[in-house]
Amino acid sequence: MMIIVASVYFIYFIYTGFNMSSFTAGTSYRKYNATKNCYYIDASGLVLGRLASEIAKILRGKNKPDFTPHIDSGDMVVVVNAKDIAITGKKKDQDVFYWHTGYPGGIKERTKGEILNGRFPERVLIKAVERMMPKDSPLARKQMKSLKVYAGSDHKHSAQNPLVLDFGSKNVKNKKI
Repeated sequence: MMIIVASVYFIYFIYTGFNMSSFTAGTSYRKYNATKNCYYIDASGLVLGRLASEIAKILRGKNKPDFTPHIDSGDMVVVVNAKDIAITGKKKDQDVFYWHTGYPGGIKERTKGEILNGRFPERVLIKAVERMMPKDSPLARKQMKSLKVYAGSDHKHSAQNPLVLDFGSKNVKNKKI
């Protein structure tokens, strides 16, 4: 019975002009097809986690219809006013970053609030985005180089004609009042 059904389909495909190209999976996205844009985000008053997840999507290229996981198809993101970013709840005082100096008794710690009030407040946003990227991959390190974060309002990427991305108006929860 199975042989008869298979032979009927075979005759039908030959009769209708069957070709294997109708069953191919489509074209794969290549890195030379990539079109890179530049986005500008003003982070003053925006919630840290929501902004970091949106930036990670843009850096990976997940906002594009031709997303391919193994190709760097992401865009460049310029973030200004990182020192004015909003952190909800008590995370400013309770989230602690630890590191070790390598010497006995050399464990150090800082809270997010201390980092935001310190010399490099943009590191809070950079680390949040970095932790939302794929772990330990050369592609993620390459995509992180497309993120430029500045504590103040001045940046040197005006030659790229960045598109202004108004992230705060997408959802009420994105901006802390």
